[in-house]
Parts: sequence; C-alpha cells; structure tokens
Amino acid sequence: MTRTPTSDDLRSAIRKILKRSRKAQTEFLAELVKIPSDNPPGDCKPHAERARLLLQALDYKVQAHPVPRELVQAAGMKSIVNLVVRETFGQVRGGPVIALNAHGDVVPPGLGWTKDPYGAQVSKGFMYGRGVAVSKSDFATYAFALLALKAAVPTNGYGLRGTVELHFTYDEEAGGELGPKWLIDQGISRPDYAICAGFTHGITVAHSGCLHLEVEVIGKSGHAARPSTGIDALEAANGIMNGLYALRKTWRKRRSAIRGIDSPTLVIGVISGGINTNVVPDKVIFRIDRRIIPEENPQAAQRELIAHIQRLADKWPGIRIKARRILLAKPFTPVRGQEKLVSLLQRNAKEVIRDRLQTHGVPLYTDARHYSAAGIPTVLYGAGPRTLEEANGHRADEKLKLDDLYAATEVIALSLADLLQSEA
Repeated sequence: MTRTPTSDDLRSAIRKILKRSRKAQTEFLAELVKIPSDNPPGDCKPHAERARLLLQALDYKVQAHPVPRELVQAAGMKSIVNLVVRETFGQVRGGPVIALNAHGDVVPPGLGWTKDPYGAQVSKGFMYGRGVAVSKSDFATYAFALLALKAAVPTNGYGLRGTVELHFTYDEEAGGELGPKWLIDQGISRPDYAICAGFTHGITVAHSGCLHLEVEVIGKSGHAARPSTGIDALEAANGIMNGLYALRKTWRKRRSAIRGIDSPTLVIGVISGGINTNVVPDKVIFRIDRRIIPEENPQAAQRELIAHIQRLADKWPGIRIKARRILLAKPFTPVRGQEKLVSLLQRNAKEVIRDRLQTHGVPLYTDARHYSAAGIPTVLYGAGPRTLEEANGHRADEKLKLDDLYAATEVIALSLADLLQSEA
C-alpha cells in the first residue's frame, strides 16, 4: 500500500535537497559576483546574460526582457535586460502567483578594499565581493529555494497549486523604474504576492522614500580682482546650503511610528561650479538627497523643499535658482495581505534559525515599493545579517555569511510550499 505523502514529507525533502545543494549554490553566487554590474555606468546586459546561462544550467526556462534603449539612456544607464522565470505547480489552474525579486546592478566598489571586489573570495565562512549581499545573494537564495521546491514535489504531489516567478532586474541603484515597475507596467507580470531582496534576521515591512533634487544657483561672472562686478553664485550657494542644513535639524521632531525609521534626512552629496580661479563663479550646481518617512506626502515634501530653497535664494540680490527633480521614490508602505507573508516567514524562520523574526522599517529605498504601489502585498526577506552596515553594503569589503544564505534559502523554500498549499 502506497502511503500518501504529507506536508512533513515535503518539508523534509526540501531540507535534504538544499543541504546537498550548498556547494552548487555557493558556486552560483560566486559566478554572479565575478561579473561586474556597477551602476553607474549601468551596463548590465553582460551580467544578465551570465545570470541567464547559470539559470538555464539549473534547468530553468528564462525569459529575457531588454528595456528599450531610449528609456535606459534617459535613466542614465547603458543597458538593462530583466530576467523572468516562471514555475507553475499543480495540474489545475489557479493558486497565487508569488514573485521573488532581487536586483543585479550594484554601486561601484570605491576605495578601501582589502579583497578583490570581483573575486568572490571565501574566508572563514564569508564570501566577499561587490553585490555579494546587496543583492546578488538573493539571486542564489531565490533560485535555489525554487529549485528545491521543484525537486521535492512529485507529479501532482502535496496539493500545491500556483506559480512562483523569479524577477531578476537591473536598475535598483538608479531608482527601479525600469525593473519591477516596468515588468508590471508592461503586463509581463502581475503577482499576488512579492518577496524582495532583504536580510535573514528580520522582515522589512516598510521603508522611507527618497527625493533627489538638482539645484542650479545662477549669478554673474566677473573678474576676481573686482568681485563687485559679478554676482557670486558660490557665495550664495554656500548660504543656501547652510540654510538647508539648519532646516534639517528641525526635522528631528518629525518621527516615524515605524520601528527602524527615525526622521526625514537631507544630504548634499554633489557640488560643482565655477569657471576659473580668477573668475567670480557664475553658476554652482548641487544635488540633494532628501529621505521621506512613510508618514509624509512625497509631493508635498518636494514642494516644501523647493519653496525653502527659493526663500533662501531670495536673500541674495541678483541670484536665480533652477530646481530639477532627478528622482522621487515613494515610501514603501504595508498593503493588506502583507501579514500573511510575515506570518509564514516568522513561523519557518523560528524552525530554521531558532529565532522569531521581528518586523521593522528601514530608512533606505528599494524596488519593493513598486510592488506595494501596485497593490501587491510585499515584504523584504533574503540572505544577509541584521543590518546593511554588518554586510558592508555600499562600502569596502562587502561580505555575506554563507550560513545566512543557506538559512534564508530554506526559510523561503518552506514558506513558498506553505503559501502554495494554503491557497491550493
């Protein structure tokens, strides 16, 4: 007499498969780290091609979706090819569509590395390299979680029903408009749930938004020997920037109710201008990064900031300003149904890593906001430590603890099985 397989059998099979796959998973991630995908300059097609071949070697059918050149160039990048994998469970149509999203573009390495940023070196249980944690790691997390689920499920077994999609995209560092948002807008995908790249020891349920604003301060050139013949744009810009830093201090009173997110912030990250050492500067350009907490209205925050800049500029006779928005990323806020994802991840993480994951927000912005903005229940969960700082994310010697990769993969695989069973 043949015994009917149970949910416990499925979970046990997933674990065994993942344990056997650890070496292959580590090698898969290493190959992704070795291919540069720095953004800027944002020439990400070569990495997408390598990822596609690696996924095909795992017996996935991969859809490659090149983004039109004019859109890519308008975003300040050179090439984007988004990858989509679909695996359907059950012989009867229906069940949820679950998207797993990670981005393959990364910030440039910068200075201070003691390891090769493209070497994927493994030392004392950590892999080092640019993007190894943010978020090439979750290419590996999600690909191998789905692989284990496929291998563990016999034909029409365990009553699973639904579809799991891998969304591997390439413009998160430039704002994400041509990654998940583009896939949704083009009708390529419309999932019922989304899990985006995150870290192993917590579940992100909200994050701040971001405004990038370019401000042009315009004066009039003159000879440095006679400064009064010009209108000094740099002197005015200095006064405006000091006024902005004073404004930033007042925002400390605006507090988010979400754990992990504090107050709005402002940083002037780039400054350029002037003609020559002996010329009164006629133009100075600077760029502002203004973080927007979930309780704020992004459009209102933009209007408020530009109006304040204009008031500061008005103190300098003859000075004109031009303000141009570079980016407006809306905050990621919870959507009804998110609690189901949180519950499943918490339950399985308690079993796998012996810890009850806490929910929290983060002050940065991610691609998750695009799914949530489309009404899709979304969380961030994947491979990595408790904080971005622990991973050296966006810093020298970025690293990933491989045990976190293996644990997150198991949590994701078990949670996918639960979700496809609970809604079958």
